[in-house]
Amino acid sequence: MKLKDKKVLITGGAGFIGSNLCESMLANNNTVICFDNFSTGKRENIADFITNSNFHLIEGDIRNLSDCNKIMQGVDIVFHQAALGSVPRSLNDPITTNEVNCNGFLNVLIAARDANVKRFIYAASSSTYGDSKNLPKVEEIIGKPLSPYAVTKYINELYAHVFGLNYGLECIGLRYFNVYGKRQDPNGAYAAAIPKFTMQLMAGESPVINGDGSNSRDFTYIENVIQMNHLAATTSNTEAIGQVFNTAVGERADLTTLINLLKDYLSNYDAKIADIEINYGPERKGDIPHSLASIGKAVTLLGYAPTHQLKQGLKEAVNWYWEHLNEGNKS
Repeated sequence: MKLKDKKVLITGGAGFIGSNLCESMLANNNTVICFDNFSTGKRENIADFITNSNFHLIEGDIRNLSDCNKIMQGVDIVFHQAALGSVPRSLNDPITTNEVNCNGFLNVLIAARDANVKRFIYAASSSTYGDSKNLPKVEEIIGKPLSPYAVTKYINELYAHVFGLNYGLECIGLRYFNVYGKRQDPNGAYAAAIPKFTMQLMAGESPVINGDGSNSRDFTYIENVIQMNHLAATTSNTEAIGQVFNTAVGERADLTTLINLLKDYLSNYDAKIADIEINYGPERKGDIPHSLASIGKAVTLLGYAPTHQLKQGLKEAVNWYWEHLNEGNKS
């Protein structure tokens, strides 16, 4: 079910996931408040929405409680996507990661409570599973965090639980597993694997895998994530309220397989890409070796049915990157 005809707040709305949420919410006749400080979000991600009368961009910072209070008035549903992502970034600067992801999260929760917002959907993270070796990952069994980022995302879940318990705010957390798709930034020191590998291959460069290539992930296409946000916002199942759900596909691929798929799909545009070699480097601190989600809880309580498995999602993502980000095909 899609959320329709509501006033929604999307924090981090100019980011990768946030901007895709903005697009989907606007397509379903919702009024969208996009809140962003553009520390990682990009204006080009929301450029197509600026002239839409149902879209309202407000610049500000979730670390400022007064900013959060201003944007919350009359809002029906909050989609909290604003955060400083990246395990390496959190290892390099744990203080800022904590300020944004914990203090900022608490500010948004308080503002939502005080404005009598009905439901609060927030981006949780598969990093919360930490050193748990269980596969597939089930929501009720987690390990100890392996990075400051993972600590902050677990704290989010604890705060959301407390606000539901004590203030009646309907909170639902979505533990995202390696999300990829259109508008994901391929540049910078903390770029995600799929867009970064794709851009390297398009440039004729050999991608570098951290480790021997056997590390595996449950790569999740953006359309599956959008579906989960809609389901969390519209569910009338009282059992789902206050819960955290894996947001994934329920299948995994190792990094060598991933890059070989990217080479295959990109070689349809440039045959030379098929011959590019893969390089292997040292393991990265804080990384989880393997990630695979159980999606049974989301299927049972929310009616989740992922529409994109890895191959279909990668094909769509590659097509988007080639069209929008490859300078070599602009002639």
